[in-house]
This record gives sequence, C-alpha cells and structure tokens, in this order.
Amino acid sequence: MTKDEPDGAMPLDPDEKEGLRFAHITTRGELDQLEQANIVEGLQWLKKQKKPDVLTEGFTLELHKRLFGQVWKWAGSFRKTEKNIGVDPIQMAIQLRQLLDNARHWIEHETYSPVELAARFHHKLVLIHPFPNGNGRHARIMADAILAKRLDAPAIDWAGGYKLESMNERRDQYISALRAADKHDFSKLLIFVGA
Repeated sequence: MTKDEPDGAMPLDPDEKEGLRFAHITTRGELDQLEQANIVEGLQWLKKQKKPDVLTEGFTLELHKRLFGQVWKWAGSFRKTEKNIGVDPIQMAIQLRQLLDNARHWIEHETYSPVELAARFHHKLVLIHPFPNGNGRHARIMADAILAKRLDAPAIDWAGGYKLESMNERRDQYISALRAADKHDFSKLLIFVGA
C-alpha cells in the first residue's frame, strides 16, 4: 500500500496496471475520478434492470464489468494473482457459488433480516476478493442490488456522508467492522449498516 491509498485498498501488480485503459493516469485521484464516472454509468445500467437474477455468477461478473469496464480491461473477470486478502484464485468460482447459494437459502428461509443478509453477503464477497480491484465498491453495490431487486428493501447507507474510498473515520469504522467479521464477530458490521 502506498501512502496515498486508504487503509484496506489493494495495490495493483504490474500486470493489472497494464489493464488500465488510460495510459495518462498517474495519480490515485485521477484513477478515482475515472472509476467513479464509470460506477455512475454502471449504477444507471443496474437501475434499468427489471428483475435480474442477482444471485448468479454471471450477474456478479457483469455488474463488475459495468462498474469498471471503461477503466480496466480485466473488469468482470476473476483475478488470476494471489493477494494478501481473498481466497486462492483457483477457489474463487467455488467460493462465489457457495455464497450465492447461501444467499438464496437465507432469503428463502428468512434466516436474517434484509439488512443483516446484505451485510453478511457483502462481507463474504469482500473476503473472497474475486477481482484485482474494486471489490469493496462492487460488494456494496451487489448487497444493495440484493436488497432492491430481491428483497424490495432500501439500500444501505454505506458511506454515511463520507467517501469510503478516502481516508476518514467512516472508512476506518468500515475496515474495522470487516476485520471483526473476518473473525466471525458481525456486531460491528451490523452496527455500521444500521441493522
């Protein structure tokens, strides 16, 4: 992690940087602006989807591509390299399928409230870390898509008036909550999402 990256942000390896569609990008701020513009377009695409099956691998990959594909050539494809977070790349499709199946089960059996279900889904998707970059943003949007498209529930206010991509108190709380959930303590995450 470099000094201009927020805590929890993943540095990209040289091969992944080569996937950047804009060679003129030199700062994290420039990259953030490009990604945010792409995310806005991806959210517009998502809003237009009437009844997508959000709990499929295909949707998961397509959403990532829609959110980041104008910035990264590899958007919508599983990462191929090891990171200091996430499962082995060989296990990603299996782990993702298990998560999607679990989420279907949770919905069918009303195992959790909608917000808790979304928070737990988000945590596990971030833990799998299927993409080279954008995992947190993608997982938050996936969780909100489950709420909106499957559970007819409102989205979570993840940012709470802050930018989670920047260093700030809200991001610190978010990362701390995810790390506690890594140890099977979901209390901080549930407080964070207002469950």
